[in-house]
Amino acid sequence: MDARTDTRLVPLCVDLDGTLVAADTLWEGVAVVLFRNPLMLFALVVWALRGKAHLKHEVAARSGRTGGDWPYRPEVMERLQRERASGRDIVLVTGAAERVALDVAAHAGIFTGVLHSSSTHNLTSHRKREELVARYGEAGFDYMGNSRDDVAVFDAARTAIVVAPDRAAETWRRRHGAERLETGTIGIKDTLKSIRIHQWAKNILIAVPMALDHDILQQEALINTILAFFAFSFLASAVYVINDISDLTNDRRHPKKRFRPLASGRMSVPTGLALAASLLIASGALTMTMPGNFILTLGIYLAITTAYTFFLKRKLLVDVFTLAGLYTIRIVAGATATGTELSFWLLAFSIFFFLSLALVKRYVELDEHGGEAGAQVPGRGYMQVDFEMVGQAGVSSAFASALVLALYIHSVEMQQMYSMPAALWPLCPMVLYMLLRIWMLARRGALHEDPVVFIMRDWRSIATMAAGGVLVMIGAVGIQ
Repeated sequence: MDARTDTRLVPLCVDLDGTLVAADTLWEGVAVVLFRNPLMLFALVVWALRGKAHLKHEVAARSGRTGGDWPYRPEVMERLQRERASGRDIVLVTGAAERVALDVAAHAGIFTGVLHSSSTHNLTSHRKREELVARYGEAGFDYMGNSRDDVAVFDAARTAIVVAPDRAAETWRRRHGAERLETGTIGIKDTLKSIRIHQWAKNILIAVPMALDHDILQQEALINTILAFFAFSFLASAVYVINDISDLTNDRRHPKKRFRPLASGRMSVPTGLALAASLLIASGALTMTMPGNFILTLGIYLAITTAYTFFLKRKLLVDVFTLAGLYTIRIVAGATATGTELSFWLLAFSIFFFLSLALVKRYVELDEHGGEAGAQVPGRGYMQVDFEMVGQAGVSSAFASALVLALYIHSVEMQQMYSMPAALWPLCPMVLYMLLRIWMLARRGALHEDPVVFIMRDWRSIATMAAGGVLVMIGAVGIQ
């Protein structure tokens, strides 16, 4: 029987990056190496100067990635499993380093052969074509690929199957009428999800100093507050994207985070980096007319949140104190943007309030992770045995925030600023209601999102905050 007429006798050769997995293994490996140690940038430059094959080899040796760490395309895996079940040879043919290729092949369990790059030979494009033609002959194999580098291989294959193609591969496919295996593509929803636009609600905290200082109708203060809001939002979104890139491995092991655009592979690392850079530029542009103290505060926020992304989020308790501080910095930023004097009591209240919310966030993670007492949450400094302690600390912080608020209401400055400070006393039980309710929901396993975002969406919390706003207005009537 002619092998060219019997598909089972023709090997199906499959590309890795962008085809079998929705990722570029080199880019992700570079990201892992850099996030683990930024000083490795100098080594990466040296390796790159010695050639791409050498760079791939060195990165693969240091990234620590395993075959199960990649986002496999389910449509491709299902197709390959069917082909293998029919008795067909499936060969992984990739420009990735040997270690990456062999780990992927072992994890997938469907490949009958593996061809890969070496430390001196980069198996891509025409080199890949030459290797396959030498082994199987012209038109002696079918090939599944996705990119410009695969076009030369498509030309030599008996049949081409194009997966999630880039522009060059799609142009070739249309010209030759080749099969296209449909997969999910990135859209505007993925971009919005990556920048966590819903998290921008946190930056409403920037308006707190202006509101408490009764400057909400003052035009300059209002404009500066709006500019500060968007500057912080763009900056925070850039950090969210960078954080997702740094946490790809852990996110892919998480039952929910694995569906994020970067973790799932719908958004590539280069695209994510470009998005983060654009957001940083936009944030910087908005600060050009802002007061110097605000720019300094924004810079401090960037430094702390970057340290959190690279290092602090994995440190026991340091992470939650850092998160509480980052929320409080938003209030400081609002004050520096409008020239409002900050109260010690307001800062103390915000620290305890947001510490409670940061702790409930870790509490939920521990609850969702489960496991034995000694089990550690991936990427965090907590073990399952810390579960109850985290809960106790969080509830204690909630009561501490209410106590500080009570002292704040009773302070001399509040007596001077408000004509009816007694109207503010109900704020104390209202704060406790909000925080304790969140803790009870967390305890019941009913809290499934960032607690600050939950407050901004939950109608009971919104109603409580609205009632609090009314009380502040009543207390402020006849301001001296």
